[in-house]
Amino acid sequence: MLDICLLGTGGMMPLPNRWLTSLILRCGGSNILIDCGEGTQIALKEKGWSPNPIDLILFTHYHADHISGLPGMLLSMGNSDRTEPLTIVGPKGLRRVVDGLRMIAPELPFEIIYHELSEPMETITFGIYTIDAFKVNHKVTCYGYRVSVKRLGKFDAVKAKEQNIPLRFWNRLQHGETVTEDGVCYTPDMVMGAPRRGLSVVYCTDTRPLPVISDMAKDADLFICEGMYGDRDKLENARKYRHMMMYEAAELGVKSQAREMWLTHYSPSEMKPEIYKDEIQKIYPRLKFARDGWSKDLNFDEE
Repeated sequence: MLDICLLGTGGMMPLPNRWLTSLILRCGGSNILIDCGEGTQIALKEKGWSPNPIDLILFTHYHADHISGLPGMLLSMGNSDRTEPLTIVGPKGLRRVVDGLRMIAPELPFEIIYHELSEPMETITFGIYTIDAFKVNHKVTCYGYRVSVKRLGKFDAVKAKEQNIPLRFWNRLQHGETVTEDGVCYTPDMVMGAPRRGLSVVYCTDTRPLPVISDMAKDADLFICEGMYGDRDKLENARKYRHMMMYEAAELGVKSQAREMWLTHYSPSEMKPEIYKDEIQKIYPRLKFARDGWSKDLNFDEE
């Protein structure tokens, strides 16, 4: 199971009932945070989740509304007795930006490991997660992310018995490990069926529409996308500052056929984004207007 919580849905500046955009994902005791705008740690506390298990932070880009909450979050993690290393991923310049912000959080009881993105598309394996980073079109270098949890095929006990594979090796093979004993090599493919459909979440904000976005969101369980403006008179603003209109996001949803889609990163001028609901859902009925604290448990398909 993959737990999702959209901690904040605001763009540019926080509002009384809208923190800046941030997303947290939990699976198997390992947490990923995507972006960390102002108010993120407050939203996390309101959710009732601890910052301690956050193993990985992904940054889309370095505008303040996406990263200004980092120093406080790091301090909260340190104050929660965290000692394990923290990995942070983001566009080129990551170390310089984070080290600058750490002027007010210089001493931490854990190491920070930096991974700077430099290619238009990069794949990172982190524990149980596979993260696909893809470059989008904003005024500064910006990436979207597809976070996936893969699912192994079914273990075939009959095949294991037929091949006289010792019972003590079954669990290790089932978890993808190759085992060798007395010159005999046992591999997972000897006992495992074809991989099954896993779980995937795509997060993309601060960009103009691009084909790569719908390609990466193809058949995702959840596609979270910027919907900066609903008022069509704001199209020129969206083009100028390289943001996305709600209807443009919905059109990407149609192309992706994501199982569910949430809009986020609303402009402060869009105090009630739901007023566009009827118009936008005509384009993509699976689209929803997210609010702060929206959560979802994603489960593997039943068989």
